[in-house]
Amino acid sequence: MSLSQEQQQEAAALLPDLLAEEKELQFSRFTNDDALTLGNRLTQLAKAWNKGGVTISITRNGQVLFQHAMAGTSVDNENWMRRKTNTVVRLQHSSYYIGRSLAAKGETDMERSYKVSMVDYACHGGGFPLLIRNVGCVGAIVVSGLKQAEDHALVVQGIREMIQSMESKP
Repeated sequence: MSLSQEQQQEAAALLPDLLAEEKELQFSRFTNDDALTLGNRLTQLAKAWNKGGVTISITRNGQVLFQHAMAGTSVDNENWMRRKTNTVVRLQHSSYYIGRSLAAKGETDMERSYKVSMVDYACHGGGFPLLIRNVGCVGAIVVSGLKQAEDHALVVQGIREMIQSMESKP
């Protein structure tokens, strides 16, 4: 699939903001209980946005700490989450950033650019690195079921709210 010049420019314009989100949205710590709190918050947000059919997964160091499938989802959503998680953990960026980065170059094929199988990796929005300040990427926070920009926005809002809540507590 070839992308138009306009599509490439739109993708390129998003890249600085996506990188800024990754720089901003870093936890000082992240426990199993924090995963439960964040996962529940993401579920609440999806409902508040009137977005059904969302699956959510939070992993740290290869362990699933939270996973929930809302009504209207299927095993396909789980496969998308697995592929987005693989992308985030391997490339240490949001899956949306990876997809937009490729699109900015007129590419859509991760296999050619990253030498990874599209069976196991996806460059669609919804996967965000679980970043610990002064440590780096230790896992992934993933949503599947919406349009890719909405998947990404849901994850970002949930993480942002969680970090603000953690920082406001003594």
